[in-house]
Amino acid sequence: MSSALQVTAFGLALVSTLFLLLATCTDCWMVNADDSLEVSHKCRGLWRECVTNMQDGVRTCDQYDSILSDHPVKIVVTRTLIITADLLAGLALATLVLGLDCINFLKEDPYVKLKMCYGAGVILCAGSILGLIGSVWYAVDVYMERAMLVSHNIFLGVHYDFGWSCWLGMAGSMGCFVASILLTCCLY
Repeated sequence: MSSALQVTAFGLALVSTLFLLLATCTDCWMVNADDSLEVSHKCRGLWRECVTNMQDGVRTCDQYDSILSDHPVKIVVTRTLIITADLLAGLALATLVLGLDCINFLKEDPYVKLKMCYGAGVILCAGSILGLIGSVWYAVDVYMERAMLVSHNIFLGVHYDFGWSCWLGMAGSMGCFVASILLTCCLY
């Protein structure tokens, strides 16, 4: 039972960490949500903004000026939280690999291996909370920006909604949280 639970938590943590990494690297945290006839598809990410021409499929991206230059708070906070969540999830994954019963590392001391799994669960929990805060922060800020424009009857031609990268960050964070619950609560 313990080995099956460990392997299940490891698989979930691996997939969730990959989701978090993909969310960090991809460019569709915000997508245009216009209902009009579109000739281009616009995505804004944490690192750049991309436009895809729908007629010929050509995609062009503009990098943000510099990592250190002035950016909106939602980008800076989300970058910080998501990168920290990525690092914590990677550390937890490495710790969990060493703590699995099916790995021969420290085979003669099962108590230490169990503590490593528990520690990986705690680290995963911290990373998942940070990733969830970052993703939800970004989504709420996009929603508030859109609601403010609508309430003031301002139409700029493009309305943005949260994109698949934002959802991927939320899914990765929730997966890490479930894996941490499996490792900290259910393993004992």
